[in-house]
Amino acid sequence: MPRILQADVEEVKSRTNIADIVGERVALKSAGVGSMKGLCPFHDEKSPSFHVRPQVGYYHCFGCGASGDVYSFLREMDHVSFTEAVERLAGRIGYALHYEDGGAAPETSGRSRLYAANSAAAEYFRGQLLSPEAESARRFLGERGFDAGAAAHFGVGYAPKGWENMTKALTAQGFTREELTNAGLVSAGQRGVYDRFRGRVIWPIRDVTGQTIGFGARRLYDDDKGPKYLNTPETPLYKKTQVLYGLDLAKRDIARGDPRRVVVVEGYTDVMACHLAGVTTAIATCGTAFAAEHIKVLRRVMGDDSAAGEVVFTFDGDEAGQKAALRAFSEDSRFTAQTFVAVAPDGLDPCDLRLQRGDAAVRGLMDAKVPMFEFAIDRKLAGYDLATVEGQVGALRAAAPIVAEIRDELLRPGYERVLARRLGMDPTAVHHQVQRAARGAAASEREPQRTPPQPGSDGSAEPIARVRLADLPRTADVAIERDALMGMLQYGHQIDQALLSRAVAEQFRHPGLDAVREAIAAAPDRTRVGWATTAADAVREPYRSLAGELLMMPFPAKDEERALVSATDLCRRLLLRAIEREKNELLGAVQRVPADSDGGRALRVRLRDLDQERLRFVES
Repeated sequence: MPRILQADVEEVKSRTNIADIVGERVALKSAGVGSMKGLCPFHDEKSPSFHVRPQVGYYHCFGCGASGDVYSFLREMDHVSFTEAVERLAGRIGYALHYEDGGAAPETSGRSRLYAANSAAAEYFRGQLLSPEAESARRFLGERGFDAGAAAHFGVGYAPKGWENMTKALTAQGFTREELTNAGLVSAGQRGVYDRFRGRVIWPIRDVTGQTIGFGARRLYDDDKGPKYLNTPETPLYKKTQVLYGLDLAKRDIARGDPRRVVVVEGYTDVMACHLAGVTTAIATCGTAFAAEHIKVLRRVMGDDSAAGEVVFTFDGDEAGQKAALRAFSEDSRFTAQTFVAVAPDGLDPCDLRLQRGDAAVRGLMDAKVPMFEFAIDRKLAGYDLATVEGQVGALRAAAPIVAEIRDELLRPGYERVLARRLGMDPTAVHHQVQRAARGAAASEREPQRTPPQPGSDGSAEPIARVRLADLPRTADVAIERDALMGMLQYGHQIDQALLSRAVAEQFRHPGLDAVREAIAAAPDRTRVGWATTAADAVREPYRSLAGELLMMPFPAKDEERALVSATDLCRRLLLRAIEREKNELLGAVQRVPADSDGGRALRVRLRDLDQERLRFVES
């Protein structure tokens, strides 16, 4: 593969705001001067420890230690090569890349071709919706209240009948059959490959950035013996447990909401109906139950680090819908946001509700939501005859563990009273049963677990014990060295370079901080965009993570101007410390050297120079 010119790599990075790229996957909010934070996309966490510093183009997670620049972020999130990451960002800003062989090469890398194939297929399907054959598809959409404008907004299309219509159209555009197979667009048979989607309404499924990664297709014809809904199979791009239909359209309104609300519905048409009715934060899973991986994706988009957010599940009123709601309840504790269930009158789904009762009824569905815990309690009680003592006792034993799961100490007593009213029982008896259930759950959690194999126990290399900021001793010397390095990494491009060079040349007393200083000192051009990220990556182990933390820690200042003043002052303080150290050493030497000797006179001249230098720093 042709190698991109390094100058172009740096230019694309300098023109790209890393906060924009990360912000497509993670809800970011201010975290001090020049810093933003959100929930880490690389590990599951309850409170945000993932920081982004746009002015230096760097991210760092204080929880798991992940760090890097915009290219490494894309490579980790989307599993693309370095070249693909650069090509993708260049395409976003319209920058023409140049390669070492002298020309601008087309994108030929694997994942980029899969994205391109899916995009071309989506365009093909959209065009086919206008064909005479697609009358049944247009009628299907019209009967559900979706006109041509709605179809265009969601990119709905039509896959024509026949075995290779789409295949011929895309191979004519230069895609190989292997690429179409890897993208999940065709299936393999005894006679070769054939179109996976035939004679169906097609919905493009996009990732959170808006790129098409797969499709959902609904059966239209009676002679189609396939499943009612058919989705793209698992591919390098499409992972059904991590995909949420409509999230690319909903994410902006989710992040802007007050409170931040996500509405989880069951199908593509329900998402369309909700958005068209004004509930623009609706999303749906794609052919699979709502599960833990979906929650991780949603929490990052929501910035789910407080109880202020809301997740509303809408389910059909039938038995399958009720079971789906209870499956969602089993994952409820993974959210920090409050969770609710909304079931429409007569058990209508949002699409049918909009058809029969209008947009206002869909919006009103949000007003009819009930807390997830209350819904789960009622479902448990439904299986018992509460008119009998035996039924009440059985229902209490079944429902008490649900109330025991409520971790909020202010909410749990309220639900104990709710349960007592539902059962017609003494609240004290309910309270004791809930406490018993809570103790049982706690005991099961305390049961000894099998100890997993420790790294290195199989003869492999021992893991590196990385040094972190929290490991540093709390001394005055360490504090000034730590803060000075923060200032250098974050504002070194603005500090007077002569002053910075002198300060970074002084050896530090803590070995980890000195390793970071060495990397800064070795940086060839500290005015270049991205120099600090390169320096942090160059720090030797086990101190590299320490450098990442120093680069990302919120600098203790009210604004950028004060931060620069403080960073400059810290450099001066380092030099003052070095002057004091040298002065103390010279004063000791003066006592051992005759005053009228050449050595004695040289020492006194140096002491005088140090005093003058110190005075200049104090007065500046």
